[in-house]
Amino acid sequence: MFPALFPGLENLNTAVFLFDQSFRVKYINAAAENLFGLSRNQAIGQSLGQLFIEAAMLDLAVTHALAHFASFTEHEVMLETPGRPSICATCVVTPVEMDAVRLIMEFFPLDQQLKIAREERMLLQQQENRELIRNLAHEIKNPLGGIRGAAQLLERELPRPDLLEYTQVIIKEADRLQSLMDRLLTPHRIPHFAPTNIHEVLERVRSLSMAETPETVIIQRDYDLSLPALMADQEQLIQAILNIVRNAVQAMEGHGEIVLRTRVARQVTLAKKRYPLAIQAVIIDNGPGVPESIRERIFYPLVSGKEGGSGLGLTLAQTYINRHQGAIACDSRPGATRFTILLPINPCETE
Repeated sequence: MFPALFPGLENLNTAVFLFDQSFRVKYINAAAENLFGLSRNQAIGQSLGQLFIEAAMLDLAVTHALAHFASFTEHEVMLETPGRPSICATCVVTPVEMDAVRLIMEFFPLDQQLKIAREERMLLQQQENRELIRNLAHEIKNPLGGIRGAAQLLERELPRPDLLEYTQVIIKEADRLQSLMDRLLTPHRIPHFAPTNIHEVLERVRSLSMAETPETVIIQRDYDLSLPALMADQEQLIQAILNIVRNAVQAMEGHGEIVLRTRVARQVTLAKKRYPLAIQAVIIDNGPGVPESIRERIFYPLVSGKEGGSGLGLTLAQTYINRHQGAIACDSRPGATRFTILLPINPCETE
């Protein structure tokens, strides 16, 4: 009914809520679903107090708008829905005189432009890092082979068996560095796109992770099984999500809970392209959180929050997701770290 009355609502980037005479939600558009992590069925019939954890500022805005029967704008409102990080937004409340609708509420997230600019900077930085790493890896691989070969030859000439311990250290460290260089060069494989079920990807990650982790780590599912297949390289998606889950397990030191969640996202802009539908995969853990000192750099290569870490897992995850024209973001605080992956259903098609 409402899309027919307001045909442009579904295509707006602005989150829009329509309220009835009882000030309960009558309709929300796709942008509102995406911004607040709500489905239309969840939202309809709810009051502001039921939708948002803290709605006092919104209630005041509604009261003021109705008292003067004019649009009222409330700036920098912090909004939070259950299970989602808080959002800073501008809210515009407009009373209307219609049989079914009494109030229109629009939300403009203040961080949207900052987010776009940050994504552009991250993409540029990633391209530069990738080229630097590729050149560095090639430069290191050749002398590394020579070092290993020389250590093997030296082993044959050593007069005392107890000295073999030292050549073995050289050989093992050379092999470890060789493995690291191979991992640095791996992301340059071109993805092979085919119809892929995101839940098959997550179930593979879940089974692999459960085999690697102690029983004290619980991996829960929260899937929207109605999601369609997407065009993707299944192995690259498995590796990307597996890297995130492994990081979470290591951060929790073997004790905690991880949730794998899927939802649909509508009217999503990824890499400056607009997609009518995208799949949202979220990995949530209740560990200690990402250290604040590296929170802005966790996707950079060789940045790690744990001793002995290579700092490549999240870099590779971001590379694989970007190759699918998707996006990955992290929101972290102690007790709640959330990695959100957005993937267009078909990366070759835009609206």
